[in-house]
Amino acid sequence: MQDPWLVHALRRAGHVVGYLGDGINDAPALHAPDVGLSVQGAVDVAKEAADIVLLAPDLAVLLAGIREGRRTFANTLKYVFMATSANFGNMFSMAAASLLLPFLPLLPKQILLTNLLTDLPEMTIATDRVDPEWIAQPHRWSLPFIQRFMVVFGLVSSVFDVITFAVLLLLLHADAAQFRSGWFLESVISAASIVLVIRTHGPLLHSRPSRPLLGATLAVVLLTLPLPWTPLGRLFGFVPLPLEFLPPRLLILLTYVASAEFAKRWFYRHLEA
Repeated sequence: MQDPWLVHALRRAGHVVGYLGDGINDAPALHAPDVGLSVQGAVDVAKEAADIVLLAPDLAVLLAGIREGRRTFANTLKYVFMATSANFGNMFSMAAASLLLPFLPLLPKQILLTNLLTDLPEMTIATDRVDPEWIAQPHRWSLPFIQRFMVVFGLVSSVFDVITFAVLLLLLHADAAQFRSGWFLESVISAASIVLVIRTHGPLLHSRPSRPLLGATLAVVLLTLPLPWTPLGRLFGFVPLPLEFLPPRLLILLTYVASAEFAKRWFYRHLEA
């Protein structure tokens, strides 16, 4: 198997290929695969051609490396999915609100605070558990797949933003400050919650998040909920909301999470390929 053409043939067939060699005649084949591997005792030209040089005489390290690499790749995709879909949805929501409202939907300092709080759970995604199927099979980076995910979940987010706008303005008759406070609460808590949906291919309740991710999500929710009633909230331009504002907020949040769960199942069934 020292012929690099065989390695090229396997890659063209869609396989993820690794090649292990230690001799001079292995150098061409070590350039050809996805990952070329050599050992500490190999000739210099083989070690130079390889991507990885094993320092210990134990192939079990390869298995551990593959598992860790797949886990890292899966968690990286979770962050990309969350960031792209949230930004795509927020772009449409903010544009629509700015065109239709006679006031700014959120003040600049409120937008910055929203970004800060919603980033906290995403910063812990690197510690998260990964679905077994992502460990069992290799996966490749696919920009079209990410784009489809961004559009589907971004649109779901925008739809519920519009529903939030309608409830605040038409049902609750919120003024500008109440609108900003209500949308801030809805936006931050829903963004923190939706990470728990997107992080797994399976049902939300069947896959436990890591403790740091779950703790960061709960911390953001507990920090955000009372914020409009605190002096810090007033510093950011928020105002206390009447109690009748809270049940519609909760209903919209629960419906959004349930809709995102349904959209996830539909997406992985019809658009994953």
